[in-house]
Amino acid sequence: MTSDEAAAPAPGSTTGPGLGPWVAAALVFGSSAAVLVVELVALRLLAPYFGLTLETNTMVIGLALTAIAAGTWAGGRSADRVAPRHLLGPLLGVSGAAVALTPTLVRGSAASGSPGLLLLMATLSILVPGALLSAVTPVVIKLRLTSLHQTGSVVGHLSGVGTVGAIFGTVVTGFVLISRVPVSGILVGLGVALLVAAVAVQVAGRRGRSDVVLALVVALAGLGAAAAPSGCDTETTYHCLAITTDPERPTGRTLVLDGLRHSYVDVEDPTHLEFAYVQAMASVTDTAFAGGEPLDAYHLGAGGLTIPRYLATTRPGTSSRVSEIDAGVVAADVRLLGGSLPEGVAVGVEDGRLAIDDLPPASLDLVVGDAFGGVSVPWHLASVEAVGGLEEALAADGVYVANLIDFGPLDFARAAVATTAEVFDHVALLAEPSSLAGEEGGNLVVVASASPLGVAAIEDRMAERDLTWGALEGEDLDAWTGDAPVLTDDYAPVDQLLTPYAR
Repeated sequence: MTSDEAAAPAPGSTTGPGLGPWVAAALVFGSSAAVLVVELVALRLLAPYFGLTLETNTMVIGLALTAIAAGTWAGGRSADRVAPRHLLGPLLGVSGAAVALTPTLVRGSAASGSPGLLLLMATLSILVPGALLSAVTPVVIKLRLTSLHQTGSVVGHLSGVGTVGAIFGTVVTGFVLISRVPVSGILVGLGVALLVAAVAVQVAGRRGRSDVVLALVVALAGLGAAAAPSGCDTETTYHCLAITTDPERPTGRTLVLDGLRHSYVDVEDPTHLEFAYVQAMASVTDTAFAGGEPLDAYHLGAGGLTIPRYLATTRPGTSSRVSEIDAGVVAADVRLLGGSLPEGVAVGVEDGRLAIDDLPPASLDLVVGDAFGGVSVPWHLASVEAVGGLEEALAADGVYVANLIDFGPLDFARAAVATTAEVFDHVALLAEPSSLAGEEGGNLVVVASASPLGVAAIEDRMAERDLTWGALEGEDLDAWTGDAPVLTDDYAPVDQLLTPYAR
């Protein structure tokens, strides 16, 4: 056999009309970009039901990689057995229908109240379109290969184009789409784009077959996505945000982020504190600064600005700087509070960890930690380095007070207290008696200072509010903390320390 004969395609290996290089590149680029759009948007779609935790991110990334692997394998295998040109239109069209249906199916299964059905729909919403779209690349490669001499250049070129497409999909989704378009709009719009691509491929291939059925599916998916309850008033960059009215208190409003009640405010009475942990925090400020003097305060997390409003009302002249990473939460607060922020309150849209580095040393009377992603304090705000930065910004008699949420064995709460005690000389823990006994979880408040705390006075103030919380300090708190690890920037497994079923 001559070398030319070895290099020639085998008899019967022709695959029908090929694809031009630009068309092939466009199909690979677009399908690869679409896979990453689906992956990133899935995180936003599922957050209200599963939380925005490390576990949720891991699940979505793992499913997306599984879909890519399965789709690439199945697409290549199918392209060797079926005329590849016949596969492209259906792959794009069916994936478009699947993507467009995702918001309706996921939200509908959540409304059914069946966790198993919700998990199934969440899994299929990533696996099905991801696998179908990933099958496009090997099919296109098969169409472009006309000689073994071209194998390396064709495969290398299209693989590179696919990677660039994935990068493009990631950047555009993260920096543009999510901040400007609702999740359902992104998915239905992507479904329409894929259907248009499918029709174009069918027409170019002179298949003579319409995609009316798929078009109807996408249209119905759009109507379903518009009608399906999302639970959101606004989809911010980080959260599904809703504001609900308290049926028992007409002026009461609850800020709901990803299905969790994060803050409660009375729009007419800033001194009304609904949540027990907020009452405990206010009891700390009432007793630690009993003279009623204005304070220089810093707040990690805005929520509904409950504590800043309370301080502005009870201590006129107080200056509160707030770090909130989500501009959508800030905008909601402004609307909620009548179009402006309270006197003396300044909110920066920024990551709190970066803002800590800019706090002048010994400049603050009070630091309030109340930043959460789901039920978890962001890990980089829970480390000894972050707490140490806050301690440096406090005056000698300044106070640090932080909200914690934990359940089950309270492993995270114990680690957070141990971390705080590594930095501050005086630490106390406020919580329900059952939490202090280690029997069950919920909200807990850690208080710390370089100066003695006056815990008995804090307990008296909580009792005046009819709050049945207690306090631990000294050896009792050391025993409660036990051998919990100190969290550091190098080791802070916050999501793993929290009980998985905290919701």
